[in-house]
Formats: sequence, C-alpha cells, structure tokens
Amino acid sequence: MNILKIFTLVGLLFANSVWANSAEQFDPALRDALKRSFATADSFEDRYVAEVWLVDMGGRIRNYVKDDLERVEILRYAHAEAQRHELPIDLVLGLIHTESLFNRFAISGAGAQGLMQVMPFWKNEIGRPNDNLTNIKTNLRYGCTILKHYLKVAKGDWTEALARYNGSYGKTWYPERVYKNQTRYRE
Repeated sequence: MNILKIFTLVGLLFANSVWANSAEQFDPALRDALKRSFATADSFEDRYVAEVWLVDMGGRIRNYVKDDLERVEILRYAHAEAQRHELPIDLVLGLIHTESLFNRFAISGAGAQGLMQVMPFWKNEIGRPNDNLTNIKTNLRYGCTILKHYLKVAKGDWTEALARYNGSYGKTWYPERVYKNQTRYRE
C-alpha cells in the first residue's frame, strides 16, 4: 500500500472523527474509573505527526492486521486512549501484542475478550451491559482504564501494574513479556 493511500485512509478516519481477572477480585474504584472514562476522549494535535506515526506503526503491525482501515483504526484509538490515560503508547502496543497479537476478536480461555483481553463482567459492573468488547474503541477504553488503575494501585511500579493487569500479581514473567514486545513499538 502506498503512502498516499495510507494518508487518505488516515484523513477519512480523522474526518469521521482484561485482562484475566475474576469477579472475586472486583475493585469498586476500578469500576468508577471505567465509568468516568466513558464520559470523555482524540490525541493527535498535528495531522502531519499523526500521519507519520500511523504510517510507521502501521508498517509494524501489518503482518497482524491485514485490513488497512482496521489497522489505522486500532492505532488511532490506541494512541488516543494511551494519551488520555497518560500511558506510554509503546507499552500499550506491547501489551496488545502480548495479549491478542492485535486480534480484536481474540477470546482467552478465561473469557477475556478483544485487543486488550478485557473480562466481560466489567460491562455489568459499570452499567454498560450492551458494550461490545470486540469493538476496537470500546476495548481500548476499558483496557487502558484498567491498566491506569493498576498503575495507581502499584504506586507507579510498572512491573506490579502489568502483573495485576494479567492476574499474575507477584510474578514477573508477564511484565517481562510485555516489555520485550514494547521494544517493537518504540519510536
């Protein structure tokens, strides 16, 4: 796909402008954070910077997401949610790579769904039972909100926050995997 076509796709999108946890580990503060996160949201102030970033990252995930529009949509919303929650975009992309390999229809053995592998019980907990966790924007909103919450709980300790996100608190294998994948998406 040539660069002009990608810029056109990006322009069209701008014009139209989880993890494995269980109900027993339910956190009311996280439920409230998820509710608040649906009350707001775009991240690129400069269109040129957006286009350059989207073309660069689009090339990096092309093997995982074949559809051009879907690839741009994933990247655009991932960037917006990462910025909105003050999370490093390369880490968010590394987490998505680790969780679903950019497959928005991924479902884990535990029932977690979508790009960031969000557990469906959260939909009822925040009063949004009709949300579709395979919807790119919805999944990224949930996932980034959950990750940010765990970062606060972990007092800024990324390794602990990632382990909590994955449900492997106290272990480092999962955060190490995310960090390894994060390097694929550094600018």
